Amino acid sequence: MTTLSPHAPELTGPRIMRQTWADLTFVHWAVDPERVAPLLPAGTRPDVLDGATYVGLIPFTMRGAGFGRGPAVPWLGTFLETNVRLYSVDDEGRHGVVFRSLEADRLGVSVGARLAFATPYTWARMSLERDGDVLDYRTSRRWPTPRGAGGRIVVRRGAPIAEPDDLSVFVSARFGLHTRHLGRTWWVPNTHVPWSLNQGELLHLDDDLVTAAGLPGITGAAPTSVLVADEVQTAFGLPRLVRSGR
Repeated sequence: MTTLSPHAPELTGPRIMRQTWADLTFVHWAVDPERVAPLLPAGTRPDVLDGATYVGLIPFTMRGAGFGRGPAVPWLGTFLETNVRLYSVDDEGRHGVVFRSLEADRLGVSVGARLAFATPYTWARMSLERDGDVLDYRTSRRWPTPRGAGGRIVVRRGAPIAEPDDLSVFVSARFGLHTRHLGRTWWVPNTHVPWSLNQGELLHLDDDLVTAAGLPGITGAAPTSVLVADEVQTAFGLPRLVRSGR
């Protein structure tokens, strides 16, 4: 069983990017690790909690993204995003996420991230409306295919969680990502203060992003976990090569 800490380790070396994550909702489904294993980069395997791994659908607002310690990138540094992600660990015990897709409403961000980092960003028409404690996220993909992939997530923010359980920590305290670039697998560390999490009530879900990401039949079932998070500021360190792999 994987036991993670909600506290991030300190980054060593230069910080290559910083950003703020706000208006963030975590929606997760438990799945058999064997189902997602073929979708992970070489040198990684599904990270598991009590025999299961998880598929996440996470809408949020990216704010003030910038490089290094410089200023935020004007306009392009703030946008809406919805990602589909999996949970990974490598042979050195580094835990991370693997993004299957990342919808963004900035074409320049989507193209630039694909070219520079090989992250599977897409360009989408997106909106977020707030009505008290209710968040209403909508997205429809513009590029690349499948065009129109997306849907709607409506969630009500509930009571604060004073002591997050193991599952809440497992799906939220992921201080790194695994990605495949230039024929190799990399782990990119990041750091931020522990999440302030709240209970979430899913009021509406209409989604085909998870299916488009290669995981059909997931979102037809009730999610295992729904959380709403307070915003955090985060920073990313230099990528590190994953040396062993399949």
